[in-house]
Amino acid sequence: MLKYKNLFTPTKIGSVELKNRFALAPMGPLGLGDADGGFNQRGIDYYTERAKGGTGLIITGVTFVENEIEGHGMPSCPCSTYNPVHFIRTAKEMTERIHAYQSKVFLQLSGGFGRVTIPTNLGEYPPVAPSPIQHRWLDKTCRELTVAEIKTIIKKFGDGAANAKRAGFDGIQIHAVHEGYLIDQFAISLFNHRTDEYGGSLENRLRFAREIVEEIKDRCGEDFPVTLRYSPKSFIKGLRDGALPGEEFTEKGRDIEEGIAAAKMLVDYGYDALDVDVGSYDSWWWSHPPMYQAKGLYKPFAKLMKENVDVPIICAGRMDNPDLAAQAIEDGSCDIISLGRPLLADPDYANKLRQGRTQDIRPCISCQEGCMGRIQEYAILNCAVNPQACRERVTAYNPILNKKKVLIIGGGVAGCEAARVLALRGHQVKLLEKSNQLGGNLIPGGAPDFKEDDLLLADWYANQLNKLDVEVAYHTEADRETVLKAEADTVIVATGSNPRTISLGNNENVYTAAQVLNKEVDPGQKTVVVGGGLVGCETALWLAQNDKEVAIVEVMDELLKNNGPLCHANSEMLENLIPYHGIEVITGAAAEKYQAGSLKLKVGSEEQEINCDSVILAVGYQEDNQLYEELKFDVPDIHLLGDAKEVANIMYAIWDAFEVANHI
Repeated sequence: MLKYKNLFTPTKIGSVELKNRFALAPMGPLGLGDADGGFNQRGIDYYTERAKGGTGLIITGVTFVENEIEGHGMPSCPCSTYNPVHFIRTAKEMTERIHAYQSKVFLQLSGGFGRVTIPTNLGEYPPVAPSPIQHRWLDKTCRELTVAEIKTIIKKFGDGAANAKRAGFDGIQIHAVHEGYLIDQFAISLFNHRTDEYGGSLENRLRFAREIVEEIKDRCGEDFPVTLRYSPKSFIKGLRDGALPGEEFTEKGRDIEEGIAAAKMLVDYGYDALDVDVGSYDSWWWSHPPMYQAKGLYKPFAKLMKENVDVPIICAGRMDNPDLAAQAIEDGSCDIISLGRPLLADPDYANKLRQGRTQDIRPCISCQEGCMGRIQEYAILNCAVNPQACRERVTAYNPILNKKKVLIIGGGVAGCEAARVLALRGHQVKLLEKSNQLGGNLIPGGAPDFKEDDLLLADWYANQLNKLDVEVAYHTEADRETVLKAEADTVIVATGSNPRTISLGNNENVYTAAQVLNKEVDPGQKTVVVGGGLVGCETALWLAQNDKEVAIVEVMDELLKNNGPLCHANSEMLENLIPYHGIEVITGAAAEKYQAGSLKLKVGSEEQEINCDSVILAVGYQEDNQLYEELKFDVPDIHLLGDAKEVANIMYAIWDAFEVANHI
């Protein structure tokens, strides 16, 4: 009996029947379009792979309907009206392949970004908006759209949808009365100060969204589904200022009462389903939830919509726990479960779940380094834990001609990923790990409750290596003699890194963050974390959430300065959580001496003291490459991977390991 049967029952959006309750959430397809506005081969392969993996509905990431009023550097995202014949040709190949797997596919059409354009992605263009308001990222005032320009965009929606229908798409999703994008800016009075027919009353502010769905239905027919990405609540305290979970504040964006009223009106206008989330670019950690947000955070808002409108409700937002997803369908919170980042991490999520192979589902760790972090910095979508995401063809597993005996030293993520890929390809792999478990820095990193998925990733690797019959020798510390005696054809050194330390005197009650996170020591009730990078801030947050009195001392002028590129949703939420939980922050400060329960600091030219039970060092890591240096001239085929090569992040440890292991 299928455990999660209710997730695999059919459902409908308008006239379109879906084979199960899973949708690929729309994520910006940066890097998946070409210079003529079509889908490139990477985009076609990426979306097809998620259909092959069992997802019932594929919703593409944002595609633009026009490229002149709000110009976008090309190639950027696909654009269905830029070169219609080319768009239809490339999209048709994609929709045909998706349909082979009994999946449906909707094209997400966007009216534009307006005041939230990300400058690094969209070029140097004058930002537009409903009114002359402040840009989200730039210290610029946006240009107000004219009525003629609004009408042009509406017509372009009709053109784009007609092109999509011809290309074989089963429906449309409108981007969006959500997250504070251009159409949402019209809908929210904080951003819309117009006095014409597109401003003022809620009906007028929703006119843009209404005329879009009417135009598409007029051009494509009433039975061609049009869904809407919709946020019933914004969580905006002020411009560029978002609210935290549980925080009391005055909503300056769209609040629940108006959110319900607007939802009813939008459904009356003709939208066939609402894809529900909450948040805005001013509170980005709601729209792109980091690990600091709870699982299923949109579920209560989806249920509220379900209780107020009579169309299918799609719900995303960290819904990758199958028990949570099944319960959401069971209790009527939503009709469809939308997975974004979990399907970046594992395109086969739905099939593995249906087959009862839950242990084989590679977890998303909500780091956003491979997806949103790379989108904001490099205009390309990828995944930290899945190097093949959006690169399916160029990273396909290479066949081997000669089976090799490969020895791997170190069972952190780099060693585990290398072992997994080598074993999948057919090599004979042995891994030596000095501790009693795999995972390396995932183990202390996953100690806080909000980092539970780090531990799931460590478990996933252990399970995969076991299934692939990789020989793992625990409690085995390798040296030069051990490696040479093994007579391996190839040696991979992934010995990781060690926490850096500084001397603060006799160092009594001075610990590393790893010692505290692993619960090897008790930091006492009052502690100071020296180092305001990601490890230091997350350690301090975890301690504060466990009722410890914590201060952070950082030598630089701000927190998280040495970490990057972190997705703004992650870094900004963490920066806001620090004061929210009463953590004192002292920047521009050097820790000098700890003695008799007092930490002496140098803050500029002044000295300062903090009384505390302990000091926790989070001052970075040092590569442990000694074994590699001892072996590099004795082993003909040897590779250095992970933190032992260069201390970075989980993404580069996994990616580098995949690259090397796939070409041995």
